[in-house]
Amino acid sequence: MVRFQNVGMRYGRDPEILRDISFHLEGGSYHFLTGPSGAGKSSLLKLMYLALRPSRGHITMFNHDFATMPRRELPNLRRRIGVVFQDFRLLDHLTTVDNVALPLRIAGAREEKIREYVAELLAWVGLGHHLEARPPTLSDGEKQRVAIARAVIGRPSLLLADEPTGSVDMEQGLRILRLFEELNKIGTTVVIATHDRNLIERFQHPTLRIDQGALTVERSAPPAGELKDD
Repeated sequence: MVRFQNVGMRYGRDPEILRDISFHLEGGSYHFLTGPSGAGKSSLLKLMYLALRPSRGHITMFNHDFATMPRRELPNLRRRIGVVFQDFRLLDHLTTVDNVALPLRIAGAREEKIREYVAELLAWVGLGHHLEARPPTLSDGEKQRVAIARAVIGRPSLLLADEPTGSVDMEQGLRILRLFEELNKIGTTVVIATHDRNLIERFQHPTLRIDQGALTVERSAPPAGELKDD
């Protein structure tokens, strides 16, 4: 589903922030991404949601070679990827419902189904009483949950989440991760970037660890067999 082969990434003439990154994510797998600040986690996520092209190496997404893919095909491919950004990236002039509904409207879903699905998901993440609220009136934790609902509403093939539990309490954080696991059970590949080692150990999924631009794979028990080094 996702394959990185000897990928390097640098910004301008700076030294490479990622060096010879190679891994293969099977469809329907679940992984954590961790490493110290500045190690390259954000750059790796940007490559995975096709916001950046690598300086060298090859990236294959959904059987498409990113290096040779025509630019006009990128929007359709990106619609298969849900992203939870650390800074939320909500549209302040839209209500909670309309922020979450954006992926479904872009995909051409029927309006009656949109309202039903969005209200149900927002209730599940504890925001059923904030359907018409706009982002400036919400707390950071509430904004985080809106961003998560928007990322998962279209049941993406690949879900990337950058510190998705960083602005919520432990109970809500566990609920969010259970939602991700439910998505994973129906086939969504999940990658969660986090600094929280307790979280990683509690859920026991394989971990991609980046340190000084290099990547290693840490397997958690029980053996997953889902993530393969190339």
